[in-house]
Amino acid sequence: MIAMLEGKITRKEPTLLWLKVSGVTYEVNISVNCYNELSGVEAELFITQIIREDANLLYGFLNKNEKKMFDSLIKISGVGPKAAMAICSTYSPSTFSEIIGSGDMANLKRVVGIGPKTAGRILVELGGFSVDDNSPKSTAASEAAMALESLGFRREEITKAMQGLSGSDTGLLVKEALKKLQRI
Repeated sequence: MIAMLEGKITRKEPTLLWLKVSGVTYEVNISVNCYNELSGVEAELFITQIIREDANLLYGFLNKNEKKMFDSLIKISGVGPKAAMAICSTYSPSTFSEIIGSGDMANLKRVVGIGPKTAGRILVELGGFSVDDNSPKSTAASEAAMALESLGFRREEITKAMQGLSGSDTGLLVKEALKKLQRI
């Protein structure tokens, strides 16, 4: 899997970028927000690679929060990469986090291709979505949440179990959350 690309921009359009890396030019799908933030002739992008039967697609992001937002969205049934990129093009990760936190379905439905059914599904499944502020506490908390999710717990359960927990050690946070999850 390709995780990151750094190279020279050879073509730039609002939703598409050609990035030349060591003699190979990659076509990378980007959001309109990413397009607006790109400046200069060089770029470094976080990449989500989606391999399908008929295509090998790359989606690029300037920051980890936008990549996290995209990756969370494409995991939801009924939300594909096109719809996820439309959301990334419409809202910044912090604005999207506020929309999810407040349960604002009207704002989600403003995105082209997102109807009431899909908006409701996004609000339910991403109930605990938040952007990282890169502090050690939030990094440990997000790592602990990802570990619990990989163990099969639902986001709602994880959010409930993680409330009130603090610390900068991922292992201790997972341990404490598991104790709470046994009682839930």
